[in-house]
Amino acid sequence: MDFALNDEQKMMIDTVRRFIAEELHPLEQTLEEHGALPRAQAQAIHDKARSLGLYALNMPAELGGGGLSNLDRVLCEEQFGHTSDQLIRRAFGNVYEPLLHCRGDQVERWLKPSVEGTRTCAIAITEPGAGSDAAGIKTHARKTDAGWVLNGGKHFISDGEWSDFFLVSARTGEKEISMFMVDKGLPGFTVGKDQQMMGLRGTPHVELFFDNVALEEATLLGERGQGFKLAMGALNVVRLAQVGARAVGKASHVCELMLQYAGERRQFDTRIGDFQMVQQMLADSVIEINAARWMVYQAAWMLDQGFDAREQIAMVKVHAAETLGRVVDRAVQVFGGMGFCKELPIERYYRDARIYRIFDGTSEIHRGVIAKSALRKGAALFDIHR
Repeated sequence: MDFALNDEQKMMIDTVRRFIAEELHPLEQTLEEHGALPRAQAQAIHDKARSLGLYALNMPAELGGGGLSNLDRVLCEEQFGHTSDQLIRRAFGNVYEPLLHCRGDQVERWLKPSVEGTRTCAIAITEPGAGSDAAGIKTHARKTDAGWVLNGGKHFISDGEWSDFFLVSARTGEKEISMFMVDKGLPGFTVGKDQQMMGLRGTPHVELFFDNVALEEATLLGERGQGFKLAMGALNVVRLAQVGARAVGKASHVCELMLQYAGERRQFDTRIGDFQMVQQMLADSVIEINAARWMVYQAAWMLDQGFDAREQIAMVKVHAAETLGRVVDRAVQVFGGMGFCKELPIERYYRDARIYRIFDGTSEIHRGVIAKSALRKGAALFDIHR
């Protein structure tokens, strides 16, 4: 396995890093203070990112996307972790892989506009009684001569206010789940309140309600009964790229700030970075970030080689999320009182980091997956060449 980055990958990373530093970092404090991004600014960064070829990097090149491999994508996603969630969504897009199952007229109606950035999509799986248990959904769709009738509700749907259609998982039989593309504004479809969060300021997390929503036959994505498979496939990619890689990037960003502060801040006429207890926090952070980074890269490489990487992605989800939590906690400690103040971004990073251990499958759920696989496979779980 070659760990060296080629010139094209280096250029790609530099382009993303520069865009974030010049275009997105200046907007972070405004987003934090006002809890929303003005539409004009959102459109401006969206247009500029598209002009640089940075939009929908995960989508095939023939559709107008970036056409990146899984490894190249996580290299970019790691850089995305250096800024705020809402700015990532507006600048780089959030086009979900299940849309690649669009066929016929669906391609022009939903897939291509999403890749082009003229339509925005959110995925709607989570319900009040079905979080980590994605198979426990109650929302259901009944078959009719004209198509389907959708009833039920979802919550914690990220980016729901910005999105104009949703990928909705619904029961189409007692043991059958399908996925539908549901346009906002259909009769009986209501967007509920935005659930205010401790972190991720600016990213709405809304409720959705479906009351006898009539859907065309063309809204069925993929085959009937394929919805759970599509949802899990999408979540696996999210766990690796949008959770794992971004957690590494966010932890790296926080660690850089912590190292700079520890090298400048003096107490007792000594740099605090020269105190052994502070050095232990710095060293542990560097070690854990690098370990998480290589776990992300390995899982992405496995996907690119055609391996089944589900267990590796579960390990990434746990380790990267918890590494981020430990790093930002140490950063608050190193910054001391200033780390607890809103004057500096450290307290924001601390709040934002907490959700990483919860969304897209809690650490506890993934530990269960890993343990069951280890008991079943033994050493083969750790050695991909066996």
